[in-house]
Amino acid sequence: MSELNNHITSVQKKLQLLLRQYELLKADNAKQKEQLELLQTEKLEYVEQFAALHEQNLILKASVSEMAPAEKKEMEQKLNQHIKNIDKCIALLSQ
Repeated sequence: MSELNNHITSVQKKLQLLLRQYELLKADNAKQKEQLELLQTEKLEYVEQFAALHEQNLILKASVSEMAPAEKKEMEQKLNQHIKNIDKCIALLSQ
């Protein structure tokens, strides 16, 4: 009977250890998720900032000198997209 009690005690200790490890991993997982969300938000901000800087660069190139045909086409596409967005906003406002 003593051997059985020793075995039960051993299993209980192992279970408690596993539970502590589980709680630590659960807390670490929550921290990792929080950090991931923070990094994803930061990445999105950088992507938006990059796009804005890219547009500013195109505008500066257009105002300073002749643009390459590819750059000119890209700028026209951006302007057309902005015009479409403005038209959509006007249409929604007039409803």
